[in-house]
Amino acid sequence: MSTKPMSRGQNALRYIVLFLGAIVFLFPFYYMIIGSLQAKPDPSVAGAFPNPANLTGQNYFDINSRIDLFRGLLNSGIFTGGVLLGTMTLGLLVGYALAQLQWKGRGVTFALALLVQVVPFQLLIIPLYVLIARDYGLSDSYLGMILPFAINSTAVIIFRQYFLQLPKELFEAARIDGASEIKILWRIAIPLVRPAIITVVLLTFIGPWNEFLWPFLITKDASLQPLAVSLANYISNVAATASNPFGATLAGAAVLAAPVVVLFIVFQRYFISTNIGSGVKG
Repeated sequence: MSTKPMSRGQNALRYIVLFLGAIVFLFPFYYMIIGSLQAKPDPSVAGAFPNPANLTGQNYFDINSRIDLFRGLLNSGIFTGGVLLGTMTLGLLVGYALAQLQWKGRGVTFALALLVQVVPFQLLIIPLYVLIARDYGLSDSYLGMILPFAINSTAVIIFRQYFLQLPKELFEAARIDGASEIKILWRIAIPLVRPAIITVVLLTFIGPWNEFLWPFLITKDASLQPLAVSLANYISNVAATASNPFGATLAGAAVLAAPVVVLFIVFQRYFISTNIGSGVKG
């Protein structure tokens, strides 16, 4: 059944709606950058289009003198990188085992992974804190911040669903040729689920990068705190005494948001479907 092509008016209306939607979506980012560059805060609507004479980079220097932006970014990178490493390693292994291997308790394990999705992380903070800080003695350490996030049930479910879609003939042929399960996972399965890997990386990155409550509980040492924690402390305790707390806070938020925006821009082209059946002949 053929579809009727859109008229010029309909086509123009579509682009207008998309343009307006893009403006609504991007305006908070624009306002954050403009606000971080204002010498004097202007919370009115006119503040979104400031006088060039009122623009300065001093807010970035001011907040850096209070919380050390570079150190905060480094801590955020270590924390988030450790979480990503654990999530990718364990998520791929568990997802592959749930999808392609036959073993007792597989269904129960998957059901538990689904059940974890309905339990808010905030309910687990107190027992996790006691376990990590008191029993394991990992307070004031990067490892203590990373461990509770090292396995992500969402990543496990995503990888399982992708592995289930792969043709079983690929794995059977590899096993006949004597390949081990680890080799099959590394050489066959992982290259075919790259869209899932990119998706998990982006979804996992956002959580620990913006997390401030758990790292704040684990360490009070400012030299170990991620940037999100430092910003939260600044807003709560220091911002009121700053010459331009509005601009300095937005400057810190801009620095925190920049790596996330760059990551999405770099990897957005990989959000494509893969022809996972192309590896099987005929």
